[in-house]
Amino acid sequence: MRKSMRGVTLTELMIVVVILGILAAVAYPNYRQYAARAKRTEAKAALVQIATKQEAFYLQNNIYTEDMTLLGFATDPFVSDTGSYQIDVDPGANANFFSATAVYLNGDAELGKCASFTINATGAKGSGPLGDCWTRAR
Repeated sequence: MRKSMRGVTLTELMIVVVILGILAAVAYPNYRQYAARAKRTEAKAALVQIATKQEAFYLQNNIYTEDMTLLGFATDPFVSDTGSYQIDVDPGANANFFSATAVYLNGDAELGKCASFTINATGAKGSGPLGDCWTRAR
């Protein structure tokens, strides 16, 4: 009398490992793209916040400032919450103009896509090296 054996064979285990490997190979690049988009969104939101605070500062003082601490930020320049972008108002802010820039700090593939974002007193937005990072989800 042979007992019915129960358990998982090596072949079944290897099939599961292969399936998990394929799923991981598909999911990981998508996750990296999602994380990069989230970091870009954080930088863009910070720049819009700076522009809003610059306008409020201008209404009170009739001049724009390049000092981030006067705008209510803890440091000048400040680094985004994820540590991915350094954000600062460019030198030369005056009664007529300001420009703020977010620069990517890490040395990965993002440098070739959306390494910097800018916004100025007229509301003009720019990015580099690709020029459509404000509007396009990559």
